[in-house]
Amino acid sequence: MADLWWVYSKPVPADGRELCTLFLQCSCVTALMGGLFYNWMFASLEYSWHLSTAASVSFSLLLLLALLLVHPARCVCSMAMPTLGTKQGRNLLLSTCVVIAVVNVTPSIISNMKTILQVIKCICKNSSDSLLNSTALLQAASQEFGGAIQEAVYLLTFYRPMNGRFKFSSLQNTSSIYQKMDLAGEKISRDLLSAEVLVKDSVRVGNRLVAAFSVLYLCFESTWYLKNYLTDLRFDNFYITQRLERLAVDRKAAHLLVGSSKNLIRPTGLRLSREEGAQCLVQAVLLTVALLLLLLLLAMEHFAFSVADTAVRRAAQFSVVPITLHIKYKVSAGAKIDILPSFTKGFGLPSKKLSLQDFEQNYHHYLISSSAHCGIGPPVPPNPSVLLVVGLLFCILYSTVFLEAYARRLCRKIAASFFPSWEEKRVLYLYRKLSRRQEKE
Repeated sequence: MADLWWVYSKPVPADGRELCTLFLQCSCVTALMGGLFYNWMFASLEYSWHLSTAASVSFSLLLLLALLLVHPARCVCSMAMPTLGTKQGRNLLLSTCVVIAVVNVTPSIISNMKTILQVIKCICKNSSDSLLNSTALLQAASQEFGGAIQEAVYLLTFYRPMNGRFKFSSLQNTSSIYQKMDLAGEKISRDLLSAEVLVKDSVRVGNRLVAAFSVLYLCFESTWYLKNYLTDLRFDNFYITQRLERLAVDRKAAHLLVGSSKNLIRPTGLRLSREEGAQCLVQAVLLTVALLLLLLLLAMEHFAFSVADTAVRRAAQFSVVPITLHIKYKVSAGAKIDILPSFTKGFGLPSKKLSLQDFEQNYHHYLISSSAHCGIGPPVPPNPSVLLVVGLLFCILYSTVFLEAYARRLCRKIAASFFPSWEEKRVLYLYRKLSRRQEKE
């Protein structure tokens, strides 16, 4: 492995064997990154497979030429791997996490909202239908009560009412009401569908922009690190490396490293400097805020399912409401009514008296609010795999927060292996800096 890395990090291959080895190494790296690039575009960013294939092939060919011909490009490409464990890699992983959550949670929320609207529509439709049918109760009561009055005056030979029954007009045509309900339900469904499509499109476009910016900034950050490493001797130069230890031993100044242990750290050690610890804390707080927002979205999904499930179960358990119409007409005992007494006396006719009878009757009806023929779809339960995937991704994200310092140290080690002569200058500069500091003290 050391020999392979030596061939890969050399500016120019020494012979044909090293050239073939370098070509195979660059081809393997290119094939791996091309496959990841294709899967990223097709699966995560949801591009078409034609565009994903064309972009991945073009990217692979350009990357292969750059790795073979440009020595700093190999260094930048090698540093891009550990850079994925830094802030830019977290941005890419966080955007993927957001897309997974939104794409899977939004349809569930919209579907449960549609279920709730179906329940409301069913209750309104059945209640209005049952209420309108209750007018038949009033119609039957009016007919029987009118019939009782007609029977009381039936014995009159010279006068009869034209119609002894009350007239009650009931609304029987409910098609207009149902049509308005259907139109309102369709409009709400179209609005919900439009909102779902808008959310998905917005998230897709936003994810593509964030991903493109993150990839470009990832390449820029690796290039920026290499540029500062090669131009500034003070940049990221506070490590006790093996070369620094050998130099101190050769010049009999090993005590310099012992006295400066508070200011210097070992690149292979686990201790973090004060600046690295503060940066990790800030990144962890920002990541926690993003986690809380995603958990709020997942909580909305569970709340929508809970409301929809409760609405469906309670709608099926609605009790039938009984309605009773009680008509009671009571006449005192022996009461009689003279029919046109002045008229009968004037013509010498016998007086006609009408005996009124008591009337009492109950009429029953039932209001029904739900029906098994409504066709309400079942509520969509939350997908537990989404919560599992989001949890695993955030575990990786939190691990990258604390591994960022070690990824940066690995970037410095990669740059040192590609440019060993410049690393010697950096080590010498750090040694002289420690010597001057000790002289001042």
